[in-house]
Amino acid sequence: MLYLKFIRANTELVRQAIINKNEKANLDELLKLDDKRRKLQFDFDNLKAEQNRVSQEIALRKRNKEDAAELISRASKIAEEIKRLNAELNEKENELQAVLMWIPNVPHKSVPVGKDESANLVIREWGKKPDFTFTPKDHLTLAEQNCLLDMQRGAKITGTGFPVYTGRGAGLERKLINFMLDFHLQNHGYEEMWMPFIVNRKTMTGTGQLPKLENDMYRIEEEDYFLIPTAEVPITNYYADEILPLSKLPIKMVGYTPCFRREAGSYGKETKGLQRVHQFNKVEMVRFVHPTESYETLEEMVKNAEAILQTLGLHYRVVELCTGELSFAGAKTYDLEVWAPGTGRYLEVSSVSNFEDFQARRAGIRFRDEDGKVKFVHTLNGSGLATPRTMIALLETYQNEDGTLNLPNVLSC
Repeated sequence: MLYLKFIRANTELVRQAIINKNEKANLDELLKLDDKRRKLQFDFDNLKAEQNRVSQEIALRKRNKEDAAELISRASKIAEEIKRLNAELNEKENELQAVLMWIPNVPHKSVPVGKDESANLVIREWGKKPDFTFTPKDHLTLAEQNCLLDMQRGAKITGTGFPVYTGRGAGLERKLINFMLDFHLQNHGYEEMWMPFIVNRKTMTGTGQLPKLENDMYRIEEEDYFLIPTAEVPITNYYADEILPLSKLPIKMVGYTPCFRREAGSYGKETKGLQRVHQFNKVEMVRFVHPTESYETLEEMVKNAEAILQTLGLHYRVVELCTGELSFAGAKTYDLEVWAPGTGRYLEVSSVSNFEDFQARRAGIRFRDEDGKVKFVHTLNGSGLATPRTMIALLETYQNEDGTLNLPNVLSC
């Protein structure tokens, strides 16, 4: 969430950010509500001050055995007015906060301006596209031949977009998750976290999924809980409403969770096989850092995710997202896109983002700086990696002409 003082001082910057991010936030309504709230606060504060003066005068008159009836009547009227103003102030504050929740984060000045993926920038590539002497099969054909997936029975059990991994496929999925977790723990110094897969509304709001993306989420109505769309949500909120000592920063956490997304806005996108599913597995990296270190940390986290793909020997590219492709909460994001030769496309397997203090303000995650002042941390997260499209790339890259697979030794099963 943006600081209201920042919005007042940088109104046009925020207005342009809303346009550049293709958002529909009502900045004018926010500013009107803020103006009304501030005027109400001014009147409220003046009345409280007058109430204190009258109370002191009443006490003085009573000590001097003087008549205070007129002042007592005045005090009663002031109290009534304060009660009315307080209720109106609370109402305006709630209205203000409701609108503020729809104001997106401001993109970092280095982010390219653009409306869609055509304005994204390819920063670098690693490896080469595999060269086949035959026409490579896609992952669904390979998975069926090797008895790795059962999409039809997954659809029978739950619905479309809920894959079943069978036999060697289940083992491969498990080994892939364990490999990625162990790699980050042993090589990058993360602390492993095992988090709840269900969270409350406050937690989902803290990381910015709510209110905007509620239609994309799976909600448990009775408790108003949500199945998590990513481990980012519970891990980031681990320190919600806390003040961390400076000595604790930076904090590096990694965790595996299943992820649940309705993908209500995915109409028209490629959904074949594992490309876009409603339940999938992901290893997530999360960082809490000093504000002066977040952009250096962002580059480091991208390299952490890249190291997984390099160890797996998969050709990929690093893409810097333009403003129109950034998430609601993101200030700057890099995507890692792996090449899937049978599918013939680059597929996103990781998105690494710096949120600056946007999530920290919503979730109340602070630290005490060198001078003892309380400030908001910067939060970052990144997939390290998501398994479905990584699995697609693995199967399609390491296939033989007869459809058998020669997978990397780290995933032998």
